[in-house]
Amino acid sequence: MLQDGAHQDFRTEFVRDPAAIRHYPALVLNADFRPLSYFPLSLWPWQEAIKAVFLDRVTILAEYDRVVRSQRMAIRIPSVVVLKDYVKPKKRVAFTRFNLFLRDEFSCQYCGSKGDLTFDHVLPRSLGGVTSWENVVAACSPCNLRKANKPLERSGLTLRRKPYRPTAEDLQRIGRRFPPNHLHESWTDFLYWDAELEA
Repeated sequence: MLQDGAHQDFRTEFVRDPAAIRHYPALVLNADFRPLSYFPLSLWPWQEAIKAVFLDRVTILAEYDRVVRSQRMAIRIPSVVVLKDYVKPKKRVAFTRFNLFLRDEFSCQYCGSKGDLTFDHVLPRSLGGVTSWENVVAACSPCNLRKANKPLERSGLTLRRKPYRPTAEDLQRIGRRFPPNHLHESWTDFLYWDAELEA
């Protein structure tokens, strides 16, 4: 059951597949009791959580009702674990399509629409624009086609917000606005989503 595999840093490999989230994932907290990541939410498959328990890397804070058994023992599946060693958050944010969309809150920076996103160079590359945080924004296909290779001032479009280089803290803060579809009740004491509270 507990097989060692070739992993990258075990502490920062999270479940990204929505189908896998249905099968008893464990919320992973840093040693300060905050999630390692909000978007994607720091989740491990239950097998990784149990492995980390046996390797004495985590403490179990909450469990599912489900039990798994080996030849010698039975253990309840962890639903929340906390790392015993603090993981220092990354300072540098990788310039990726996903992080760009997250920075721009998954909306077109010209019209605000949420669907069919691509990205656009504010100053077109044909006019000397570079591919950088400060010159690339999320854009829907219609706005991207409308702007084409024109400078912003000649396109008839305006930016909702000037593009900027986000910090890791910026992306964590923005990610808190997008809770995943599946939140187990045992996680709620450890998550602080920017959602409106019911009266």
